[in-house]
Amino acid sequence: MPAQNAPNILLIMTDQHRWDYLGCAGADHVDTPNIDRLAASGLRFTNAFTNAPVCAPARIGLATGMHPARIGTLDNNCYLPLGLPTYYQRLRDSGYRVGCVGKLDLAKPDTYNGRHGDRPQVYRWGFTHPEEVEGKMHAAQGDPSAPHGPYTHYLSAQGRLKSFWEDYRKRDEAGWIFDVSHDSVLPTEDFHDTYIGRRAARWIENIADDFPWHLFVSFVGPHDPFDPPTEYAAQFRDAPMPDAIPKNRDGKPQWILNRQKDFSTEELACIRRQYCALIKLIDDQVGALLDALEARDMLDNTYIVFTSDHGEMLGDHGLFQKQAPYEPSMHIPLIVSGPGIEQGVVSEALVDMFDLNPTICALADVEPAPNLDARSFDQILLGAQDAHRQEIISALTNFRCLRTRAHKFVDNMNDLPELYDLLNDPGETHNIADDRPDQVAAMRDQLQQCFG
Repeated sequence: MPAQNAPNILLIMTDQHRWDYLGCAGADHVDTPNIDRLAASGLRFTNAFTNAPVCAPARIGLATGMHPARIGTLDNNCYLPLGLPTYYQRLRDSGYRVGCVGKLDLAKPDTYNGRHGDRPQVYRWGFTHPEEVEGKMHAAQGDPSAPHGPYTHYLSAQGRLKSFWEDYRKRDEAGWIFDVSHDSVLPTEDFHDTYIGRRAARWIENIADDFPWHLFVSFVGPHDPFDPPTEYAAQFRDAPMPDAIPKNRDGKPQWILNRQKDFSTEELACIRRQYCALIKLIDDQVGALLDALEARDMLDNTYIVFTSDHGEMLGDHGLFQKQAPYEPSMHIPLIVSGPGIEQGVVSEALVDMFDLNPTICALADVEPAPNLDARSFDQILLGAQDAHRQEIISALTNFRCLRTRAHKFVDNMNDLPELYDLLNDPGETHNIADDRPDQVAAMRDQLQQCFG
């Protein structure tokens, strides 16, 4: 059992957040002072990636420490396999209170979260203090007369569920991404991520300090639809935005060509402004969490992790959302601060998001589950080593991707392979697979060795 002074752990996750949309990552088109404060007080990874660029598989990978391609969870229509232990269980069984506020996506096809977000299976996953909140599109499912989780019950009590539901029906019909002609119909105080931030801050304010705790705060933004409250959208209304990587049909597989969209420069800028506004709102909630920790005098004994489950194409290559093997979809932010971590460090080590599973266990002095695919990077955090992985493997039902520092190979199912020289072509615009058949064969063999 951990001692009373064992470290607390606050894991903050955003949904569909690109690695390069942070001030600390050099982006001057987005405003993230509180996340930047975390980076200044800890270690920021520049080469963190998701093992599955879609919500449920990535989060199941984090919970279990197993690669989604190994356990058959490669799309959003999946459940966390019951026979696999989670790191939430390991912490709980070692004496931690384990809380969550926000989106879990460990049983995505089951859409009823319970009135208070505490359906029985959440306890089975290892949480002792759960508030599982509906995701963005999840909240608008069903009928506005039948709330199916704590957030929709909250909106119903505020008299705002029907207007929210009707707005999302319109956005669905128009296309989730492209309907940014209007802001959220909700005021800031009733917006989804404001609710999650407020509830999480209250959790920190009220949790007893007789046992250490781990709190997973899982925001639902900046996932589409890009519908920030007007208070935040107005801050970016005319802000200049970076250009997209141009759409290129040469060397791309057919399934990518089928997803490519046409849009004007102004349409793209408007989409990106709304995306930045959602990030700014989340950053303010991160600030509220830090304030809550400071008020409880817990900052010095709490590890804080900030990351995302996957990225967002945001118009690069003519694509939107995730589910693609390209950098905007795979490459994610990752920052860790806390006891023993040197301040203001930037690491270029290759790390996988699900490596947080054994890393968090190591920071809590808890034995991780055996036979994991994930690997702890706690020694990087504590300054004992610089390197971690030689490659990252990311996969969904229709592709498997092997990324090293210099190259990326994508083995598309029943479609042409892709190979990119990331050092000379970081935008992944020129597929060189036909020019390097030996390298394609070697990297494909490496993938097969990993998964059989």
